[in-house]
Amino acid sequence: MTGLLEGKIALVTGGGSGIGRSSALEFVREGAKVVVADVIVESGEETMEMIRTAGGDALFVSVDVSKATEVEALIDTVIEVYGRLDCAFNNAGVEGTGASTVAYTEEDWDRIININLKGVWLCMKYEIRQMVQQGSGVIINMASYLGLVGIENGAAYVASKHGVVGLTKTAALECARSGIRVNAVCPGFIRTPLIERVLTSRPGAEAKFLAIEPVGRFGTPEEVAEVVVWLCSDRASFVTGHSMVVDGGCVAR
Repeated sequence: MTGLLEGKIALVTGGGSGIGRSSALEFVREGAKVVVADVIVESGEETMEMIRTAGGDALFVSVDVSKATEVEALIDTVIEVYGRLDCAFNNAGVEGTGASTVAYTEEDWDRIININLKGVWLCMKYEIRQMVQQGSGVIINMASYLGLVGIENGAAYVASKHGVVGLTKTAALECARSGIRVNAVCPGFIRTPLIERVLTSRPGAEAKFLAIEPVGRFGTPEEVAEVVVWLCSDRASFVTGHSMVVDGGCVAR
């Protein structure tokens, strides 16, 4: 039986850990060749080697998604090596600083917006150019359930993820007649290195987050990866401009 993405070329930014790594591995299991991109070289190369050890085809590219020249070079490399780009998962991101809106520093605000929001826009900018030339492609952007609701002491993160949801809708409309679909995923609390850093830095956060989750547990990276791959497949051929929650029911409260 062929996979959902047999023969496709997929790109995963932030592919060195967490949801990005799980998604890269899931892309390969469903038949795709994967370009793993990450600013942390060691982690990205580790994901690449995991894929190759499992018999998959993977390439690692170091990239800072907040820098246009590096993102453009990333897409150029994908095309030079594989000739096309069928699926792009713009997953790279950072957690926010735990501070009130008035206490946020300009430095922290700029760092989070530049990576989480500007980075997604830059990736789409160069991915869409290539996909328009091909006449097809699928883009999935990493938002968050906090791109749909607010939370105290998370101004920049919440703003960045709301921005990703808006960018996704806009790009989906612009690309609707070009054979390109654009969607977002909005995870709840997922047990990743990012969430582990938050839990470590904020005493009592784990109990607070679990209380928010109606299902009473954190999600897994693999649960999000399954959704990402489905959205990239032909089984989601009429789905575009959508922000799919994978949140254990948080937004339903």
